[in-house]
Amino acid sequence: MRCSKCGFDNPGGMKFCGQCTAPLALLCPNCHFENPPGFKFCGQCTTALGSGSAKPLSNLATALETDARALDGERKTVTALFADIRGSTDLMEDLDPEEARAIIDPALKLMMEAVRHYDGYIVQSTGDGIFALFGAPLAHEDHPQRALYAALRLQEAIRRYSGKLVANGGTPLEARVGINTGEVVVRTLTTADGHTEYTPIGHTANLASRMQAIAPTGSIAITEHTRLLVEGYFQLKSRGPTRVKGLADPINVYEVTGLGPLRTRLQRAAARGFTKFVGREREMDALRHALEQAKTGHGQIVAAIAEPGVGKSRLFYEFKATSQSGCMVLEADSVSHGKASAYLPVTELLKNYFEITSENEERRRREKITGKVLTLDRSLEDVLPYLFVLLDVYGDDDSIAQLDPQTRRRRTLDAIKRVIVCESLNQPLIVTFEDLHWIDTETQALLNLLVEAIATTRILLLVNYRPEYQHSWSNKSYYLQLRLDPLRHESAEEMLTALLGDGAPLARSVQSTESALRSASDEWGKRGEQPRAGEGADLATLRRIILSKTEGNPFFIEEMVQALFEQGVLVRDGVLKLTKGLGEVRVPSTVQAVLA
Repeated sequence: MRCSKCGFDNPGGMKFCGQCTAPLALLCPNCHFENPPGFKFCGQCTTALGSGSAKPLSNLATALETDARALDGERKTVTALFADIRGSTDLMEDLDPEEARAIIDPALKLMMEAVRHYDGYIVQSTGDGIFALFGAPLAHEDHPQRALYAALRLQEAIRRYSGKLVANGGTPLEARVGINTGEVVVRTLTTADGHTEYTPIGHTANLASRMQAIAPTGSIAITEHTRLLVEGYFQLKSRGPTRVKGLADPINVYEVTGLGPLRTRLQRAAARGFTKFVGREREMDALRHALEQAKTGHGQIVAAIAEPGVGKSRLFYEFKATSQSGCMVLEADSVSHGKASAYLPVTELLKNYFEITSENEERRRREKITGKVLTLDRSLEDVLPYLFVLLDVYGDDDSIAQLDPQTRRRRTLDAIKRVIVCESLNQPLIVTFEDLHWIDTETQALLNLLVEAIATTRILLLVNYRPEYQHSWSNKSYYLQLRLDPLRHESAEEMLTALLGDGAPLARSVQSTESALRSASDEWGKRGEQPRAGEGADLATLRRIILSKTEGNPFFIEEMVQALFEQGVLVRDGVLKLTKGLGEVRVPSTVQAVLA
């Protein structure tokens, strides 16, 4: 940590500067805000300082203690991760036990840090590896992606650590990781000291362990179950049918080689092909009116609030696709694991604005930023150092590092705001911030600043979020909130017809409960509700059941229909045919994760 008084770069964890003895700022372990010396709690997110905790107490520990009884014996869809140090046994044989532990223990800590960074739960730490869960006990709808993000972070950390060992004349270390997604039955145990331990039981964890055993050294191996949920988010290489100990038949195994092009659920839906957009005429009209207001210099804020899967992001996508002509569009997407990464959505927005790609070297990034800013307005030259730091452009000028944390933060936020507002003088802007319930505190601070600045600009600020998110903008005269409800029955019918085709007329549903959706595989098999299989079977009952169980949620409708095809219940071979009884249908993992 750099001392704000003398500029000396101190090692992490220090309270006082080793050069001039000045007190150092306190870095928040949750949001990474640099608090002034003497603070006991973070001024941005209220996390206790000095405890070394990487997450607020309200996160994983509370989930364990509060829900232990409720979780015991429950069936959960989770992603299991096994990782170990390859060759650790030979290493321990050749070294004194204490010397071996001095090498292995730091590697284990790096593994556990990677898992916890993405809210994974360490079930067990062995002598040379770990077993971790994602999706339980703390539920996350993107638990397969989190497991793979953690695996990539783990492998990178071990590679760096191994490089340091080799540089010091030691033996290199390599890790291998195995991952699988599926159902488990959970068991909780409260120890004598009150600590809650959480253990999954079932084939899912066993298969993840087998994936680790067959993974080449330095790699990440996943199953077909996981691939179906993460394809597009990550680069995958097929290893083909592979024989696995304990299984009669070979299974498809894939190696994770890096990040893919997709980041959001909307992007994945676009890659798969969008379903017909229905039932949002009123909201589209409100957005068009707000844009017309903004174009005349009366900046507007429009917030779309809805439960998961109802269509917040799709609404904004369709609006921009039909109305962005003559405007510049700036987009910032949040991810569920992004709260611990300061400015994460903002840096993505700025990279797109400056047309910076991953292939650009530092010199090229500097040229793009400088050229665009000075072309926009030469009076903005003073914002360049702050933009350089945000976008990983470094140089000899360390004047930013000499600033106290509060001043640096304030000037950074002001720099971003000035660039956006100045750009709106050239052309109207549509600025979109998605999923505010996942944003970090620095991005929130920028939003608060923009909200105060856009009233007399040509900026339409679009934000969306789930009901649990709170803000203080509702009293602005230029603020409009759109509450998105599930689709009306007629709109849901229209969407389902687009997915399945015309076929038999639909009967209006009279049953509609979330619990029914959770247990659809049981409910669908009830007498009188199950359509018969075979070509020419009446599909009206099937369509009615889908509408009933999905309750007008567009995402649930899409995923249920997709599951019917993937599970072979529906086949399109010239005509649409039912080939299995609906009692065999499993609720899609994607839907289970959202409901969790």
